[in-house]
Amino acid sequence: MGQKNATTLSEFILLGVTQRSELQLPLLGIFFIIYAVTVVGNLSMIILTKLDSHLYTPMYFFIRHLAFIDLGNSTVICPKMLVNFVVDQNVISFYACATQLAFFLMFIISEFFILSAMAYDRYVAICNPLLYSVIMSQRLCHVLVGIPYLYSTFQALLFTTKIFTLTFCGSNVINHFYCDDVPLLPMLCSNAQEIQLLIILFSALNLISSLLVVLGSYLLILRAICRMPSAEGRKKSFSTCGSHLTVVVVFYGTLLFMYLQPKSSHAFQTDKIASVFYTLVIPMLNPLIYSLRNKEVKNAFYRVLKKIYNILS
Repeated sequence: MGQKNATTLSEFILLGVTQRSELQLPLLGIFFIIYAVTVVGNLSMIILTKLDSHLYTPMYFFIRHLAFIDLGNSTVICPKMLVNFVVDQNVISFYACATQLAFFLMFIISEFFILSAMAYDRYVAICNPLLYSVIMSQRLCHVLVGIPYLYSTFQALLFTTKIFTLTFCGSNVINHFYCDDVPLLPMLCSNAQEIQLLIILFSALNLISSLLVVLGSYLLILRAICRMPSAEGRKKSFSTCGSHLTVVVVFYGTLLFMYLQPKSSHAFQTDKIASVFYTLVIPMLNPLIYSLRNKEVKNAFYRVLKKIYNILS
């Protein structure tokens, strides 16, 4: 068996979402709108939770960080992807590709554990309401956010360094719309099995551990709600979890669909569709889910608008 020719690549070519020319312009319009809504929605959520004192609670502290992660994840991928629809070859430099992979991994891994922290926050709010402010102290909130950021940064640097310090062979074409570890691994000259195994182990650990915290929290929440005597109390408790539960189902549902599907010749195309969903669609949906179903956010929005109007007049 002949050995692949080792080449020092200075750049990669991203194939994008589709190669069909008739779809390029409509998809450019769709993804531009998705990204614009994502930026406006998540930035609004970040600004609102910083400016309005009524939203200085642990729940909105986590929502602010979720909005930051969603905005970051989308921004790392979408602008470069939009270029793909208007140029013949979407070229990305070696170092830009490494940077994109590192930031993508950092944001996506952070999202797992921020959603877990939010599930724990809802558990404390419903199961220990009298001790809520004591348990969910500012210090604990910072720990629940800080550790995921450190852990995700460690993983992002580990995988990016391991992949990009090895030599790439032959073709420099990446069959994806961004630099992801899955399409990059087959392009390595040396045996990538060690990195592949590490990625599978850490991916499984991230998914299972964070999902167990979410499921455990919601099982305890459900038990507490079922024990409530009044229907009004049960309804109120369900409504405080509704938005987070919707976000969790959409996020984990997409990832489980991607991980559990049987590998076939269409796996890469299916992965692309799933990737579009959790890198672009979910970051757009999250602020909409939290704002449209939430009176506190709507009231905060009106209060901030009123403040701005008073300042201007």
